[in-house]
Parts: sequence; structure tokens; C-alpha cells
Amino acid sequence: MESLHPDVQGILLSEKDIQDVVSRMGAEISRDYAEKNPLVVAVLRGAVVFMADLMRAIDCPMAIDFMAVSSYGEGAKSSGVVRIVKDLDTKIEGRDVLIVEDILDSGLTLSYLMRMLSNRNPASIEVAAFLVKDVPGNRPAVTPRYVGAHVPDEFIVGYGLDFAERYRNLPYIGILKPEVYQK
Repeated sequence: MESLHPDVQGILLSEKDIQDVVSRMGAEISRDYAEKNPLVVAVLRGAVVFMADLMRAIDCPMAIDFMAVSSYGEGAKSSGVVRIVKDLDTKIEGRDVLIVEDILDSGLTLSYLMRMLSNRNPASIEVAAFLVKDVPGNRPAVTPRYVGAHVPDEFIVGYGLDFAERYRNLPYIGILKPEVYQK
């Protein structure tokens, strides 16, 4: 049993659960992209831990690149402003692109990113989201092709996900105690 960080109220996905999800997603992606040599793009910073594990679970030729977009800043709520902090180094025209995302909430930032990348004429753009947040009455602006797990509408941390740049190194997915982010 993993030790619970004092700021975390409970574990949603254990290390073993995460390994199982990543293995399943890697097998699905390997099957679907077997002959395509996709460019797998991690959205930094949250997706880097997932990306590192996922790329080792993909058993087909692939390349990787990274983008950083910002819409949150230091707070718990989105600022509503999307800006590209780091763009791709790889040309994507004619390439199959798979965007790796840590958590899909409203999908607004990812929708913006996909529209921007579509203008570069890739062969395809799909999304692999490690987590999809189930928000009652809300349907994300993007439907990922690959979904790791669904999580409740809580503030989730661990396995790359953070609050104010903390908790990314937790080896599990946990729910942050409200008193931590409501200060």
C-alpha cells in the first residue's frame, strides 16, 4: 500500500492501476499505428510522466516531441487565456500526430491546440488522455481516441499532475484536500 501524502485525502489510482492503464493504452496505440510511425507529442509539463511510461509501452516505430501551453498559472482554476510556451520542433505536415495529455477537463485548451496544429496539415491528429474528468453536465470540447481512466470532478494530483507545481512526483493519482487549494 502506498503511503498517503498528508495533503491527499485518498488514492484514485494506485501505481499498479497506472501500470495497467498504460500497458492497455500502449497496446491499443501499437495496434492502431503499427504501420504509421506517429509523432507522439506530450503536452508539458503534466503529461511528461505519462509520456515517458507510454512510449515504453508502444511497440511500433514512433518519434516524440513536446509542446507547452499555459492556461492555468498558479491557481486552481483556468485563467481562460491559452498561450503557447513551447512549440513543436518537428514539422508535422503529412504526419500522424498523437497528442498525449495528462487530464482532460473542459478540453478547451486541447481544442485550441488541435485547431492550431490542424492548420499545419498533418495526416491525422488524435488524443491519448490518461485521465478524463467526469464533470456532471459538462461534455469536453475534445473526444480523445484513447482514454486511460475516468475520474470524478475533484482536484487530482500525482503522476505528473500538480497544484502550484507540487505533488507531480507522487506515484499514484490522488484527490487533493480542499483546504490545500482553497487557501
